[in-house]
Amino acid sequence: MKSSYSPLARLSAWLLMAGMALLAFGCAKKETGAITASSSPPTEAHPGEKRYPLTGEVISANLDRQTLTVTHDEIKGFMMGMTMEFKVAKGDLENAKPGQRIRGELVMGGNELLLEKIWPDDAATTRAVAAATNALTQDTSMRGKEAYREIGEKVPEFTLLDQTGQAVSGSKFRGKQVVVNFIYSRCPIATMCPAATMNMISLQKAARAAGVKNFELVSISLDPEFDTPGILKEYASVRGIDTSNFSFLTGPDAAVRQLLAQLGVIREFDGATIKHSLATVLIDEQGKIIYRQDGSQWKVDDFVQHLKKG
Repeated sequence: MKSSYSPLARLSAWLLMAGMALLAFGCAKKETGAITASSSPPTEAHPGEKRYPLTGEVISANLDRQTLTVTHDEIKGFMMGMTMEFKVAKGDLENAKPGQRIRGELVMGGNELLLEKIWPDDAATTRAVAAATNALTQDTSMRGKEAYREIGEKVPEFTLLDQTGQAVSGSKFRGKQVVVNFIYSRCPIATMCPAATMNMISLQKAARAAGVKNFELVSISLDPEFDTPGILKEYASVRGIDTSNFSFLTGPDAAVRQLLAQLGVIREFDGATIKHSLATVLIDEQGKIIYRQDGSQWKVDDFVQHLKKG
């Protein structure tokens, strides 16, 4: 079966992937694949606002006040370790579990203490994600200009975090048909990520109505620096998405970058904007790519028919 990927698009993707491979090779000694806290001085995003990297343990969540009580470690040069209450976003609040180690950014500037960019920080999750990211980076480098995976090839192994903050490996989906695409929560262009997400929602409903049972949907963030698990949880929640078989995955950027290279998706940062292509890929029960459509305007019925054949 031949890929629907155009020769021009393939050439553009190969050129980008070559640059990615060189970057990965050049940074191999520095890049560990871990999602780590910044050690830089506090940053100022808005006038008067200060941000400090924070690590600590969740004590409790207060749904009414929309706050987390956290016993945090010493913030060097700013404050000693103590137990404090922080205002957090809804998705972060819903993900929080007492006893959980987290990292994030303490934000000071208004009348409330805010905690943003929250990630799980337990040793097991960090090790699993880092090891998988390093292996994926090496795989992309070894494949070189052939990093792009054709229809008929297996997708690479990976481990990312889902919208609940749990580590999810690609092997979790073995034995199921999987439809994968790439989006980011802040995408402002209605015909790009928002349209792709609406198509995935429609596909979920249409496939079920057609009697397809053994399938999963996966959207991977193009913007893992912003799209934390809590952000993606809220992204799904406000759209009323049924996440029983629809996962949103994120971070670290090193892993996302390799997946983009191997699945032929182009991403370029331009300030706060991301210029990117889109692809939606169908993977069979053995992890093999069997169908793909580029762009956001693919037909739901086409994927339903392929899922029914599986």
